[in-house]
Amino acid sequence: MPGETTGLLHLYIGDGKGKTTASIGLCVRAQGAGKRVLFTQFLKGRDTAELEPLRRLGIEVRRTDPVKKFLSAMDERERGECYRSCRELFSLAADALREGYYGLVVLDEVLDAVNAGILTEAELCHALTARAQAVEAVCTGRSPGESICAAADYISEIQALRHPYTRGVAARPGIEY
Repeated sequence: MPGETTGLLHLYIGDGKGKTTASIGLCVRAQGAGKRVLFTQFLKGRDTAELEPLRRLGIEVRRTDPVKKFLSAMDERERGECYRSCRELFSLAADALREGYYGLVVLDEVLDAVNAGILTEAELCHALTARAQAVEAVCTGRSPGESICAAADYISEIQALRHPYTRGVAARPGIEY
């Protein structure tokens, strides 16, 4: 039976707003409880309002910094940089999961990197199942595969029932980013 020294796997999935926000909330909670936290962000490189407060709290943040736009809007060179950056970040996250230095490792938008073909589901599943026993892990994004779902202890789906974007309201600083 899992206990206090056994880390579990959380999936925050779906097409709704709040997956990253939920993972950040868990980062703050874990840090407040004295755990070391690594927050990794795939497919995101623009400045967002949560980054500085996380760093001030002592949460380590690593991102795919060259990524400044959606994959669909990238040219071939930009896409290559994005893939390379995501693979490097994944290697860092996989090492962190395995080594056990951090009590919590978040892989934000990693499921979207898998869905885009940048990483394979098998690679992600291996990294998650090979993690040190005490490491809590969080993956966010859309449409996780069956093997990732099978490995998860928590699956929270965030569904978009309504979003202002559909009415033409642009993303707002401090709310959407």
